[in-house]
Amino acid sequence: MSALLQTQGLQLAFGGVVVADNIDFELQRGERLAVIGQNGAGKTTFINICTGFIKPTSGRVLFDGQDITQREPRHIVRLGLARSFQLPQLFLDHTVRQCLEIAAAGRQGHLSFWTPLADAVDAREVEDTLSLVGLRERASVPAMSLPEGQRKLLDVAMALMLRPQLMIMDEPTSGVASEDKMVLMDTVMQAMRERQVTAWFVEHDIDIVNRYATRVAAWIAGRIAADGSPEEVLSNPQVRREVLGDH
Repeated sequence: MSALLQTQGLQLAFGGVVVADNIDFELQRGERLAVIGQNGAGKTTFINICTGFIKPTSGRVLFDGQDITQREPRHIVRLGLARSFQLPQLFLDHTVRQCLEIAAAGRQGHLSFWTPLADAVDAREVEDTLSLVGLRERASVPAMSLPEGQRKLLDVAMALMLRPQLMIMDEPTSGVASEDKMVLMDTVMQAMRERQVTAWFVEHDIDIVNRYATRVAAWIAGRIAADGSPEEVLSNPQVRREVLGDH
């Protein structure tokens, strides 16, 4: 079975700083990949290359067998590769339900000044997604009124409205109170399972990595220094020293 996402020889440098150093990588359908690494290791840059926000100096990105290296983000999303952001990208003046309706209408190409949002989308899909992430009771409140954890869930819900095959989440628990992190990730991972979406998340909390990842990739200085099961990667001496800060 071919990989859902594959990179071949990805190379990128900003000035003299190499942020992607000849990266060969494969992600299989159904995996739950955690990406770890210190700030500046290249994790988010790699995501930006794979989702079309940055073009590599050389190399290729393949998604579901198609070369997407030079595609724009909006085209890549329509192929089934969605992402959520470290800082949620929300329509803060709109209600929670309207945020999902905007995402759905954008996917379908139905955004128009002349068509009410509610008439442009599948209302049942919107309500099902709200329920899936536990936001149905908050559907009519403005997005700006949500606490950080619920903003993260709304960002994920909007990405789910794009009907992705792969969801990339950049630090989904950052800014969330420690006592709420596991609840948030339980909700997110259950949503991924129910929608049969492959999950890739960047995370600094090793307890979350251990609990939710089936595979871990550790980044050091623009390279994947270790890639394997959580047990293998988190016990790797270089990872323990340079990523986890053990001495």
